[in-house]
Formats: sequence, structure tokens, C-alpha cells
Amino acid sequence: MSNLTSLRIDKWLWAARFYKTRQLAVKALKNGKIAIAGQTVKPSSNISIGNLVNIKNGPYLLSIQVQQLSEKRGSASVAQTLYTETAASISAREALKKQLAAQPKIQVDRRKPDKRGIRSNRALKRGD
Repeated sequence: MSNLTSLRIDKWLWAARFYKTRQLAVKALKNGKIAIAGQTVKPSSNISIGNLVNIKNGPYLLSIQVQQLSEKRGSASVAQTLYTETAASISAREALKKQLAAQPKIQVDRRKPDKRGIRSNRALKRGD
């Protein structure tokens, strides 16, 4: 955490431990899962202190405000000082978490299909 005024967004996402590698951060940026102030950005875009970053992670949408900039990836406790999550984001995330927990679990049969199952799958693919 030095006296930086701006930093590449992919480096910051990696240093703040939102993504395990910079390549995963770049992939998320290219897929439009990250926006700064409502605008999707490229991996080379700069971020500065005070920017509001929206991160879509699965069904959750996190709204993060940048507090500090860092080019180096540190421990998780250091990474948590780089940002703060907005109160609205926390409440929306908790509400969605409760809603998802209340939904019934879907049982998926992982067994290998028998002869009848294989034929019915083929019929579905053909449109019969």
C-alpha cells in the first residue's frame, strides 16, 4: 500500500483477493462482471480511491468502495483494508442468501443411465 493515485483494475482485484489470479480477474472484466460507477470496463482501466465497484459473483452483486490501492497481494486481513462493502450491498446479499437457503434442494441422479435412459436421452436430443 503505497502512495498510488491510480492502479489497473485487474491488479487491484487480484491484490484485494476477489480473484485468485490476475487472469481470472481479466476474464471477469472481459465478461462484464465488473463495473465501475455502472460502466463496464477493460482490464487496463484505472481505478482510484473512492470509486464504487460493482462485482457480480454468482447470484450475488457486491457494491464495493475502494479505500486503498495496492499492487502487491498480501494476507486476507490486509486485503480487507483495501475496500469496504456498502450497507445496501450487505443487506441485499444477506436477503438473497436467506432466500436461496429457503429454496428446496434439487436432487440430481448421478448414476450412469441404463439402456432405457440412454434411448430416452437420444430421443430428446433428436426431438422425438
